[in-house]
Amino acid sequence: MNRICLLFLSAASLFASCSPQLSVFNNKLYEDQNWSDDDLRRIQFYLSDDLTIYRYLDDDNATTIASGEIKIVDGRKTEQVHFKEGTPGVFLFRPKEDHFAISFENKDDSYFLTFGPNPRYGGQYMLLASEWDKRRGKVNYAGQKFFTASDEIPRLLVNLKKSSYRKTEVRTASGRSVNGSR
Repeated sequence: MNRICLLFLSAASLFASCSPQLSVFNNKLYEDQNWSDDDLRRIQFYLSDDLTIYRYLDDDNATTIASGEIKIVDGRKTEQVHFKEGTPGVFLFRPKEDHFAISFENKDDSYFLTFGPNPRYGGQYMLLASEWDKRRGKVNYAGQKFFTASDEIPRLLVNLKKSSYRKTEVRTASGRSVNGSR
């Protein structure tokens, strides 16, 4: 029995040490590192919370379905796209200097959500919307207007490995003498 418990604890600690340590991506980190667009394309981003976006479909069926599934909500047809917490995403471009277009779907580059620093939350990169009504926002996704339906406003996360190793350059001063004396 002790061997089974020890094996279980060893496996659990191994799994925990291999799982990524996700940290909130914020403006200070971004500014301190001075990353270029190419650098940002090599960073794996993650979504902090579940997010569902939806839009109402026209009654005349003229609207095309961009992505997701069709549901009937309050007697109206809606298209919904659900993003689970921890969904990986990639940087596409900057719509503005400090705003990021992040894609969480393996489709064309119009399938993105926009994130930017929120000064009220310590510069954390949070989902941006053209309008907010309490926690419901209006976002552009795949060229269509969608509404958010989530308890939290999602943030961008990154796997930030902090190391205690620091590189220090050391040199020894050779000294300086006054010319002509002694």
